[in-house]
Amino acid sequence: MELSTSIIIPVAPAGFRSGFVGIIGRPNVGKSTLMNQLVGQKIAITSPVAQTTRNRLRGILTTEAAQMIFVDTPGIHKPHHQLGKVLVQNAKIAIQSVDVVLLVVDGSLIAGGGDRYIIDLLHKTQTPVILGMNKLDLQPQNAEEIEASYYQLLDSHPWQIIKFSALTGEGVETLQNLLIEHLEIGPYYYSPDLVTDQPERFIMGELIREQILLLTREEVPHSVAIAIDRVDEEPTITRILATINVERSSQKGILIGKGGNMLKAIGSAARQQIQKLIAGKVYLELFVKVQPKWRQSRMQLAELGYQVEE
Repeated sequence: MELSTSIIIPVAPAGFRSGFVGIIGRPNVGKSTLMNQLVGQKIAITSPVAQTTRNRLRGILTTEAAQMIFVDTPGIHKPHHQLGKVLVQNAKIAIQSVDVVLLVVDGSLIAGGGDRYIIDLLHKTQTPVILGMNKLDLQPQNAEEIEASYYQLLDSHPWQIIKFSALTGEGVETLQNLLIEHLEIGPYYYSPDLVTDQPERFIMGELIREQILLLTREEVPHSVAIAIDRVDEEPTITRILATINVERSSQKGILIGKGGNMLKAIGSAARQQIQKLIAGKVYLELFVKVQPKWRQSRMQLAELGYQVEE
């Protein structure tokens, strides 16, 4: 599977459908896991830590009947810093710029205030909306009560509700077919062999950040940004130099760990993931740099790739 943009885009057959699908929801409801399940390859990072998605990552699924471009947005939440404001604003922009919105909720929990906030937000849009109840694999005892809480929240909204498990794939094909029904007749936007429009360097950085989130959990939550400084492709190995930017010296200490053990563990795990991405051997060297309050600075946010999208 290719990751970078291909030049040749074929003419779509008669009756072919295409369009953009915005995946919207609260933090940690499984949006990125669903994106990976839909495109059949890992392009979005997943983590037990909420609010891991930052950029509007596009995943591409091409079937014989349609091409769907999935826009994975940051979890919609009350922002606490400049980065949070940028992320939520980008999620709101995504709602207005897609052909169909897939609102993903945690189907193992009763609907709450965060769900109500997003539903009220979506009430103002003319874009078709599908409510997807994720985590079908958990099968809670109060499943009927949970489902009823979402129907109650929808009230007069004529949105379809569908259940699935992003983790196991159960119900995902049905969801996929439902999304295709909402798309118009259209062309290939991307070459059929693409799974994302993001460059490999971006995905590499995300795979490093994922391992930091998995290995440090709450110790270094979201004050981390990855810069891929250099990628040298040699015949037998790809050499990658990357910088991990943090806000405080104490976070740098946590990331390096005693005797450099934590940084070695992050590097080893990230290297294995990147090797799967490029299907080749990788040498990965990581550095840690302190950038005080980078999440509060518009200039530093832009330098690290986070800015409000048009």
